[in-house]
Amino acid sequence: MARRKQSRGKCAFCGREMTKGGLSKHLSSCSQRQETIDAANAKRGAAKQLYHLQVQDAWSPDFWLHLEMNGDATLQDLDYYLRAIWLECCGHLSRFSFGGWGGGEIAKETRIDRIFEPGVELTHIYDFGTSSETLIKAVRAREGKPLTAHPIMLMARNNTPEVVCVECGKPAAYLCMECLYEYDEPGWLCAEHAETHPHDNYGDPVPLVNSPRLGMCGYDGPAEPPY
Repeated sequence: MARRKQSRGKCAFCGREMTKGGLSKHLSSCSQRQETIDAANAKRGAAKQLYHLQVQDAWSPDFWLHLEMNGDATLQDLDYYLRAIWLECCGHLSRFSFGGWGGGEIAKETRIDRIFEPGVELTHIYDFGTSSETLIKAVRAREGKPLTAHPIMLMARNNTPEVVCVECGKPAAYLCMECLYEYDEPGWLCAEHAETHPHDNYGDPVPLVNSPRLGMCGYDGPAEPPY
């Protein structure tokens, strides 16, 4: 059996492209990231405990993030960020827990430095009907001055998965919801076939966006960082 090709993404500091695991190691030694850290530490302001968080969809290894988060920020800040970059469609409820559905809920007011240490993993669940589950693992921590005025910095993210049109095999740009829901088929379409493909019951095909929630509930993007 052929080995599944791992998704790749780019380091936000130097632009090198590699897998999720490769970036986890690379970010600890990236010379351009270290230059950015040194420049931040030379500025006025208080040092903080900062956490490298590896975030991934629980069911699809194609979708992942590497974040650095201030220790004095809260899980509410992280929930807001995940909703903006991946999840928000209809204002659903969400929760954090150890161990998924069976674990006890962790209050969103909890500070990051009260819950995380290297190796600790939480589950974030968004929407208790058509649920999206996200795993958040603390990779490492450092003390220093934040690299951004915001509570979270995006250090790396998976590239948008490459899929091909079911009609012609060209790169796809749209998803047919009718194919997905009624026929349990991928429904990937190029721009040309998105205009002619039959889709009577679910409206026009939706643009592909870099989110594991694409095709779930009412999600249609924009799948962009909030800052």
